This record gives sequence, C-alpha cells and structure tokens, in this order.
Amino acid sequence: MAATESVRAGGRGLRADALRNRQRLVAAARQIFEEQGLDAPLDEVAERAGVGAGTLYRRFPTRAELVEAAFEDELRRVTAIAEEALRCEDPWTGFSTYVERLCGAMAADRGLSDLFTVRLPNSQVASALCDRQSAALAKLVRRAQEAGALRADFVPEDVFLFLLANAGVAQVTRCAAPHAWRRLVAFLLASCGPDHTEPLPAAPTPLQTERALLGNAETKGLGSCPGEGAGPNRA
Repeated sequence: MAATESVRAGGRGLRADALRNRQRLVAAARQIFEEQGLDAPLDEVAERAGVGAGTLYRRFPTRAELVEAAFEDELRRVTAIAEEALRCEDPWTGFSTYVERLCGAMAADRGLSDLFTVRLPNSQVASALCDRQSAALAKLVRRAQEAGALRADFVPEDVFLFLLANAGVAQVTRCAAPHAWRRLVAFLLASCGPDHTEPLPAAPTPLQTERALLGNAETKGLGSCPGEGAGPNRA
C-alpha cells in the first residue's frame, strides 16, 4: 500500500523518471516493512522497486526518511483514530476502542507495529502528528477518569506499555495464533477498571518514554547520524 500523500509531497520538482523511481521505492518499502518490520534490509527495497541501491540512497539518504515516506498516510490515519475516539459519546467506549484499534493495526502490519514503538528523528511530519495524537490521548484518559470509568492512576504513558506488550505478542503469534493479541488487549483493558485500586509500580515518565522511543529507533537503524546510509542495509 503506497503512501500517496507523501509521494505527492516529496515528489515535487522531480523529473518524470525520478518521480516514478520514488513512487516505486515508497511502494516497495511499504510492502517490505509491512512484511519484515522497519529494520528490513534496504537492498530488498531497491530490488523489489527495480532500481539500483544508489538510486534509493539518492532519494532517501536515511532509513528514517524512507520510513516517513512509506507510512505518512498511516500516521495520519492513526492520529484520526484518537480524534475520532474523542467524539464518542461514552468516554470508556472511546478510550477502549482507541486502544483496540491501535493494537489491531499493529497485529495486521509488522511495520506499523514497529512504528508505534519508535520516534522518527528529525521528522517534522511525524512529530506534528505525534503531538496531535498525544493531545487527543491525554483528553481520552482524562474524560474516562472524570466519568469514573478508568482507574485514577492511569497515565497516557501506560498506553505505550500496552503497545510494547502488544507488539511482542503480535510478532511471536502472527502465524501460529493471529488472534492472540485480542486476548492480551482484553486483559489489559480489564485491568483499567476503576474498581482496581491496588497501588501500582511507578509509570515511566514522559521523558523516559521519549528516550525509550528514540533508543528503539536507533536499534532499528532509524538514528539521525550523518552517513548512516552508506551500507547496503542501512539508509
């Protein structure tokens, strides 16, 4: 599934042949990341797109730029999920539906699952969309707590923990038990009820969560160091 908006935005001013190459690369990257995750070898992207590795690196000097181009449309859709949930009349339904839809998207797409657990460095588009989603999530949590539907000590960073847990379950069970993520999410949401008042260990702070997201991005080759695209499997 190609990211059509990013292709249009990123392709301005390119020659027709260069634009076609960019479109092929974005489409191929989207497919391979969906199948293998964000750390998939980039030489496979070039091969599936039918272009040379040099063309890929000219168009996308870093892996993060390629990921952004491949997933921009999906990032917008994910942001819309949170904003749609805010329009739900019942606060608990809005919150729980948001969690279920995010986890379902992760189970269906390995690349998107990876993307939910990283922070793309130096990406203005991803950063702006992340800010919008974070603001919507904070409102979802607050609304559900004010309605007495969500335990009082729940914080937005707990959703990050949910997504990490779901990413692991979805990856391991994807072929053998593709429905397993649903059971995990049901358990997680059940633990969020207001009747659960037992003390919890400390939640990660926003700064710790941000550091974790950036650190995970580094492990997947999404760091912002200059020249990281020199190798065949890093860009």
